[in-house]
Amino acid sequence: MSDSSLPLVISVPEPRTLDLIFTPPQLARLRKNYRIVETTPEDLADLPAEVLAEARYIIGQPPIAAETLEKLKALRCLFNVETNLVNNMPYETLFARGIHVVTTGLVFAEPVAELGLAMALNLARNIVDADLAFRQGNELWGGDGNQTARLLSGADVGIIGFGDLGRALNRLLSGFRTRTKVYDPWLPPSILVDNGVEPASLDEVLSTSDFVFVVASVTSENQGFLGADAFAKMRKGAAFILLSRAGVVDFPALMAAVKSGHIVAASDVFPEEPLAKDHPVRTLPGFLRSAHRAGALDVAFKRMGDMVLEDMDLIDRGLPPMRSKRAERETVSRMRSKPTDRN
Repeated sequence: MSDSSLPLVISVPEPRTLDLIFTPPQLARLRKNYRIVETTPEDLADLPAEVLAEARYIIGQPPIAAETLEKLKALRCLFNVETNLVNNMPYETLFARGIHVVTTGLVFAEPVAELGLAMALNLARNIVDADLAFRQGNELWGGDGNQTARLLSGADVGIIGFGDLGRALNRLLSGFRTRTKVYDPWLPPSILVDNGVEPASLDEVLSTSDFVFVVASVTSENQGFLGADAFAKMRKGAAFILLSRAGVVDFPALMAAVKSGHIVAASDVFPEEPLAKDHPVRTLPGFLRSAHRAGALDVAFKRMGDMVLEDMDLIDRGLPPMRSKRAERETVSRMRSKPTDRN
């Protein structure tokens, strides 16, 4: 097969790169089976008309105007490798034309869930602060160092959101025999029951849990919905672990709840990233911080390459993509998660 007869792929994965998401053998396979045209989000619309007309796949999530989409006559699938679906293209037209829009976000579920579990264990056993005290020669031995310690095993746990990340987290928690309640207004109760968790209202999750994990995406309906009232409903001393996006939380209210001593908290995400050097959360006692690193593992990025290549192969054979998660017509335009500008 000559190069000119190979299917054409437009590569615009910013903030990712092809080298980040494909191993060398994967990238060699991609280049062997497809013609690759690399561009930037800003320059996509200015590609030659014949390139746009021939493109079968787009790897990336660039803004696409209706007039540009009209030129993409052969497009079959758009692979969002940033993994946040945002309302930056005419989804209704894409769906009407039968063009798949998929995300590789599943690769981050287990890495983020593992860090969330580590955060919960730290808040339960005060591991980081105990280590710092030890380094400074101020350690407390035995029971004296466990005045606020508790067990995660057998605890009451609440999960807000039950997509890929929530389910991965639930699998990890199963070994701790937790009593887990879940709030997710986009899922029917039977799906939650089938996963071994108890469907619950938001108030129930907040008021009856020792540990609350927030793994919900930001949508047009839930921005900042966890505020002062929500934190006031939590059990005194409960742990609040934020893993998805800071946009679902009133962050000053969260800090106030921690500062008052009512709850402790951990977060891998923040309202602005990178965070200002003088932001008060940096020195807030009772708040465990992580610099948006929960999912950023090389092994996760490379799994994206597997997913993209396998789904391309399926689509080339007239089959639907099965590895990546497809955007849904009814919900994709509601997504408001702010994409990361880092790998």
